[in-house]
Amino acid sequence: MTERPARRGVLSGRAEDLFKLLVHRYIREGRPVGSRTLARDSGRAMSPATVRNVMADLEELGLLSAPHISAGRVPTVQGYRLFVDTMLHTQPLASDEVRNLEEKVHAADREDTLAETTSALLSEITHLAGIVMLPRQEKVILRHVEFLSLSDKRVLVILVINEHAVQNRIIRTKRRYSPAELQEAANYLNDICAGRSLSLIRERIVDELRRYRESMNRMTAAAVEMAEKAFKVPESSEGDFVVAGHTHLMEYDDLADMQKLRQLFEAFNQKRDILHLLDQCLRTEGVHIFIGEECGYEVLDEFSVVVSPYEEEGRVIGVLGVIGPTRMAYEKVVPVVDVTARLVSATLNREH
Repeated sequence: MTERPARRGVLSGRAEDLFKLLVHRYIREGRPVGSRTLARDSGRAMSPATVRNVMADLEELGLLSAPHISAGRVPTVQGYRLFVDTMLHTQPLASDEVRNLEEKVHAADREDTLAETTSALLSEITHLAGIVMLPRQEKVILRHVEFLSLSDKRVLVILVINEHAVQNRIIRTKRRYSPAELQEAANYLNDICAGRSLSLIRERIVDELRRYRESMNRMTAAAVEMAEKAFKVPESSEGDFVVAGHTHLMEYDDLADMQKLRQLFEAFNQKRDILHLLDQCLRTEGVHIFIGEECGYEVLDEFSVVVSPYEEEGRVIGVLGVIGPTRMAYEKVVPVVDVTARLVSATLNREH
């Protein structure tokens, strides 16, 4: 009689041993694992036929699947989740590895350098894509705005925000404006908007100006068009991240589909979906693992994301971690992400 797992998350000893063996082997080699291989490596007196029966039960539970016509099996997203939640034994970093990480993280003397250094370190150690979400700012305050006329009804917008940060962008206008008109519009907007947050300017001031457009003179109408387009510049508080080493992902045979990689790289450029995923970890503690479809975005269905928040003065201000194939070596990756988050927090707090 076949020994069946009772239900997902509660496996018999034999089924659990075979399942763990299969997951470890697939993570290591990236090829479907067959019953003969498991029977040989299990250390148990089991025939390939017995192993096939257990694998069939695991497949019925949704923990394994058979890709294409292969006789071997691979873990499913549900299988990886069971493995990570109940069977994962992480490997602590060696003291010299921690010391090396600490020295390199502490050597970064500014937040932007820290993010770039950390993402590169994560990628270098794990051979995955390292990602660091930049600290969010509470508010982005407009200090000054300037407009410079370019060709073809284009205008260069120069925003000075907070203390001395500068954001530039090019906008297209309905008509060509003279340098004098742009200067008048800038003077007007600086007068009513300087010292206010960009979100307030966009939500209230621009809307108010728009309602009175019909009664405005030519100069003020120009200011309205400038404000409508210029203050659509994304605030730093809307989020950003630094990613490094994403070309490492091309080394994995199971990610050989260049279309999937192109879509992921495009998601890195677009940023919105990745940031939304990282946002979910800002109000929690510890390492988070999103596996395949759990990420919530089709572009990440073949990938896992392992991240942990980092803090400054007791407040979570960002998230860091790695993105790689679902068959990543979780037992090695998790402690790297955990230790790195702690070191980044320590570095930021040391600066205070």
